[in-house]
Amino acid sequence: MSTNTADQDKIKQHTVVIAGGGAAGISVAASLHKRDSTLDIAIIEPAQKHHYQPGWTMVGGGVFKPETTSKPMASVIPGFTSWYKEPVSSVDEEHNQVTLADGSTIQYQALILAPGLELNWDGIDDLKQALGSNGVTSNYQEGMASYTWEMVQNLKSGRALFSQPPMPIKCAGAPQKALYLSADHWLRTGVLQNIDIQFHNAGAVLFGVPDYVPALQSYIEKYGVGLNYQSTLVSVNGPSRKATFRRTDTDGNTEDREIGFDMLHAVPPQRAPEFIRQSQLANEGGWLDLEDDTLRHKRHTNIFGLGDVSGTGNAKTAAAVRKQAPVVAENVIAHLRNQPLTAAYLGYGSCPLTVENGRIVLAEFGYGGVLQPTFPAWVNDGTKATRAAWFLKAKQLPALYWYVMLKGHEWLAKPARRSV
Repeated sequence: MSTNTADQDKIKQHTVVIAGGGAAGISVAASLHKRDSTLDIAIIEPAQKHHYQPGWTMVGGGVFKPETTSKPMASVIPGFTSWYKEPVSSVDEEHNQVTLADGSTIQYQALILAPGLELNWDGIDDLKQALGSNGVTSNYQEGMASYTWEMVQNLKSGRALFSQPPMPIKCAGAPQKALYLSADHWLRTGVLQNIDIQFHNAGAVLFGVPDYVPALQSYIEKYGVGLNYQSTLVSVNGPSRKATFRRTDTDGNTEDREIGFDMLHAVPPQRAPEFIRQSQLANEGGWLDLEDDTLRHKRHTNIFGLGDVSGTGNAKTAAAVRKQAPVVAENVIAHLRNQPLTAAYLGYGSCPLTVENGRIVLAEFGYGGVLQPTFPAWVNDGTKATRAAWFLKAKQLPALYWYVMLKGHEWLAKPARRSV
């Protein structure tokens, strides 16, 4: 009997439970509170630091200082929420409850899943051990972007390899951004002609939305980059400075090729967190199975999701979260009030491609690659490299992230409407 009482003491109850305290979780909490300040909201997030991850590429290019890209989680988690600092162990969608790693249970009326994704470093043999020495780096690893910048500054000649894994990944343009900013530095310091730059992309095209390819291709040619499509990094030997890539031809045949390097910027394959991908909440690819427009789970009406864990066909970027959060907030409240879901997300994502220090190709698009520019072409033509887009990325977006988006101020993020 005493055991049952102890178990009951571990059960907490909240109206809305949010799994994840990253950009998605905190933004949607703020948007919910903005609409109904009486809501009882809980956030589950074990991390003690909150990172502005779009800034890591800029650190790797010598533009941002690393300390500007993170804050203590306690300073970012909204004070109106209950904060649970244990990881999620499992979701029991039939009984409307979440179990944490310490065995405690939280019950919900509505659940919002925003745990982000998982970097699968073990998906490339020996990459994890190689990181941070012998010229092997990755802006995707916390704290590693400073090493990227160190390598870029020190490299005066030799071979620099940049890899991109199979999709989906967070910020699909980030592997290229590292390449462009590095090459721009080598050009400006007069050593570019001494460096063999290669881009190995597991995909078959430079960028998934054709409208942006011409501008990017012009920079590939400017920097003399060797393009290798359907070429996937499969292993790294740091001490010998060699990387193995698996090339797939048009008939599906594969061939492994070992390439020596002086610098390697590697990006790991990515996947949903284990408690999602190994549950009934996942789609066939292991991502959270959501309706494209409402962002509600396809089989569980009181479960919603947003951010990188989503199985929807949008780009996994912070800009996508900015448009998703108001949609989820509106629809969660509509669900709680037994009203129809009228807010719709149209797949917006933004990828500011830093093609040089001072210019950016601002790719903005939705489902199916349909262009969704925020500004008219006379302000910023996103299909070209512009200084206006650089100013937005380098000077304004960090403040907009910390003080607008995470605070529930939905600037240029009004949900679309769906007929019901």
